[in-house]
Amino acid sequence: SFRMSKTHTAEAVKGVSFDIPLNSSVALVGESGSGKTVSAMAIMGLLPAQSSVVSAQSAIRYGPNNLLQANASALRAIRGKEIAMIFQEPMSSLNPVLRVGDQIAEVLTLHLGLSRQQALRRAQELLQEVGIAEPKRRINAYPHELSGGQQQRVMIAMAIACEPKLIIADEPTTALDVTIQRQILDLIATLQQKHRMSVLFITHDLDVVGEIADSVVVMQDGEVKEAGDAAQIFESPQHPYTKALLACRPRVDRRPRRLPVIEDFLSGNGYAQVERERGVNAADSIVLEAKGISKDFMVRKGIFSRRPFRAVNDVSFRLPKGKTLGLVGESGSGKSTLGLTLMRLHAATAGEVWLDGKNLLALSNAEFQSYRRRIQIIFQNPYASLNPRFHIGKILTEPMQIHGIGSSDQERTQLALTLLDKVGLPAAAMRKYPHEFSGGQRQRIAIARCLTMTPDVLICDESVSALDVSIQAQVLNLLQDLQDEFGMSYLFISHDLAVVKYISDFILVMQDGKVVERANSDEIYRHPQHPYTQQLLAAVPTGWRNKQQ
Repeated sequence: SFRMSKTHTAEAVKGVSFDIPLNSSVALVGESGSGKTVSAMAIMGLLPAQSSVVSAQSAIRYGPNNLLQANASALRAIRGKEIAMIFQEPMSSLNPVLRVGDQIAEVLTLHLGLSRQQALRRAQELLQEVGIAEPKRRINAYPHELSGGQQQRVMIAMAIACEPKLIIADEPTTALDVTIQRQILDLIATLQQKHRMSVLFITHDLDVVGEIADSVVVMQDGEVKEAGDAAQIFESPQHPYTKALLACRPRVDRRPRRLPVIEDFLSGNGYAQVERERGVNAADSIVLEAKGISKDFMVRKGIFSRRPFRAVNDVSFRLPKGKTLGLVGESGSGKSTLGLTLMRLHAATAGEVWLDGKNLLALSNAEFQSYRRRIQIIFQNPYASLNPRFHIGKILTEPMQIHGIGSSDQERTQLALTLLDKVGLPAAAMRKYPHEFSGGQRQRIAIARCLTMTPDVLICDESVSALDVSIQAQVLNLLQDLQDEFGMSYLFISHDLAVVKYISDFILVMQDGKVVERANSDEIYRHPQHPYTQQLLAAVPTGWRNKQQ
């Protein structure tokens, strides 16, 4: 077995100890900043030497060796050959200028001494083993020519190339569609059994953990809060933090009026179990109506010609006031393109968008300016949509200046402070910059910026997908509180069906640019009609309950 015990003087990791038995899956669970990735990087010897100080009592035992005392040459011999790592974002780990076959072959020539031809043949076999179609052709592809799921499969092929004894998978499915996530989880489990490897699986999602792990280590603030067999952790968790992580993830079988958050459990206050009713009916007043929206992009066909590609194909819907329309589908289904087209951030190929008796798509830019404030969007990555050179005060007050909201700078500043309080941030945040906040806090700032416009419609484009489950619960609660208070209507775009089920009154399922199913959210989960909807629902991780069935 492998044993890891480490203390970091900067207290990123504090006295963490756990074992990874042979041919076993261990899950390391915790929120961002809990120290789980630091622990994994320490095992791989990838912590930056100039900024990392490890105490003399720390040890990472791999067989008879302490990896913390191994020299660079010894670590290079182990990395990739005996201990390999799969990272969260494959495009940041794959070399964009090398073909994927060459990148896999490099591991084989370095550690196993194979010739280039032997290594490329073996690379092709590995691509086939990890489920990439047409491996003979894909071996010559560059990373950008592959989908996200295919890129992650290439990373897995590289990791298992030398049949290592330990695979470390650091959030390998967090950014993937639910169906692709299911494929990757099944693939890792199959390979682990086939090659009799050990797996250290790092994640913040206990629903995923429940399906793959033999044992679980729960971390918070650099410390292990609870550890044990998966059965013990899921059936009788002892620490309030573990109970919170299990409860704050939305579930498809129930919808509490308010999602529990970490503080509810740590404070011992508990949370309301009352269910929230969802649905739309014919009597609801309509705030926004889309009719026959289509969007074409021109794509290359050969060297000299291009052809149109229909990303959104004849989509229509009605959004009632104060209700949430969920839009679900895999990457490439057209859901985000639809949202951007409604905002006129993409020019529609065909269709109409009606708001207050006006077709927004037929207005001139000058005419649309007065409507722009009434339909706002929250993007997936708030750091990319917040100006890093502006402090939060300017980020919030600049839109008000542009749209003539408030009679003075003082009035606009006071409104910004009110909105910060509304999204749960202190007044001191006004003078800080985006990089000084966590991901969840930045998303709250993005929401506050949208609220400066007092919009009728808020488009949420994968706006909670990249957040820890506990932060995700906070943001979903915030969105619901704001809807209850201001009567805003949401178009909620996501590939996460559990989240869409929780927040939505009505759901559209999109595939290849078309709406293939539509119904009230409860009905679509109880009785999905289209095979694609059934496929999406079957892929949703259901944790320990699913593993026992």
